[in-house]
This record gives sequence, structure tokens and C-alpha cells, in this order.
Amino acid sequence: MSRSLLPTADSLPDELAQALKKGSPLLVLVSLDGCPFCKVARENYLGPMREQQGLPVVQIDMRSSRAIRDFKGATLTQDQLIRSWGIKVVPTVLFFGSGGVEIAERLVGGYIPDFYGAYLDGRLRLARVALRS
Repeated sequence: MSRSLLPTADSLPDELAQALKKGSPLLVLVSLDGCPFCKVARENYLGPMREQQGLPVVQIDMRSSRAIRDFKGATLTQDQLIRSWGIKVVPTVLFFGSGGVEIAERLVGGYIPDFYGAYLDGRLRLARVALRS
């Protein structure tokens, strides 16, 4: 049930193209099955923002062998992609702009529940400004 809030990405170039068409960055949640902080990020923040605001956000899973196409067009597993990005902590939210370039600081971890929404909003605001410049 909770996974239905965020689709799993199959092709990052396609997801990014759709986001940019809307004038928005692409947000990617890196999560892990059974991670309680990932569930909070997905269900309380990113899922509702996707549903209510149409925010382009997808999820990829650490340790998943599911295939995904990266921004360069290569096909690899989700876990290989996450490792190539140097991500070791979940949840991590990434903000991508044109060319698959990160345009805001990553939001790493979920241990700050009182401030998570504010940190997410702040990074999203910065990503939107970077996208327009």
C-alpha cells in the first residue's frame, strides 16, 4: 500500500523529461524496504506532494536488482545506480535538473521529523530557482 504513493523509476531520462516539461525538478527518493524513516518520508511528505501538487517524484530502492536506465542511458540495477551516486544512508532525496545534474543539496536521513518538511521545502525551493537560472 505505502509503495503505491510513489512510482518506482524505470527510466530516469524519461522521468526527468516529464518533470522538466512541467517546469519542475525531478525528485528521486532512495529508500530501503523496512526502513521506518523512508516510510515517513514517502507517506507523510513526498507521496502527498506528488498527489496534491503534482510534484514529479519517483523512488528507487537500495539493494534492488530491478533494472533502471540512468541519465546516460545505461541500464543497471537500482542498487548499482545508488552505489554509483555514493549513497549510503536512506532515505535520501535527490533533486535533478537538465542533463541529470543535481541542482540542490541532497536531503539525507530522516532523523529530524520535526524539521523534515521544512528542509524538504527549502531544498525544493532552491532546486526550482536553480532550474530557472
